[in-house]
Amino acid sequence: MMKSNIAQARSGSVPRNNPCAQCGVPIPRPDWIEPGEGRMSYLWTCHACNYRFEAVAIFDEVAVEHPPIAA
Repeated sequence: MMKSNIAQARSGSVPRNNPCAQCGVPIPRPDWIEPGEGRMSYLWTCHACNYRFEAVAIFDEVAVEHPPIAA
């Protein structure tokens, strides 16, 4: 397994109670978390109004080290 410095989606680092972008009701946790190069994407679904939206966290530095392609 390859080691990287990407932010891990552990229970302590997952955003909680993000307000719905449409109605403002707090959403307990994201439905989906997708790490990327220098970013982390979160998919939220509001169960009060059925609105779905994505929030993206962008890091200051690129968090992924690229391994060599060939030995």
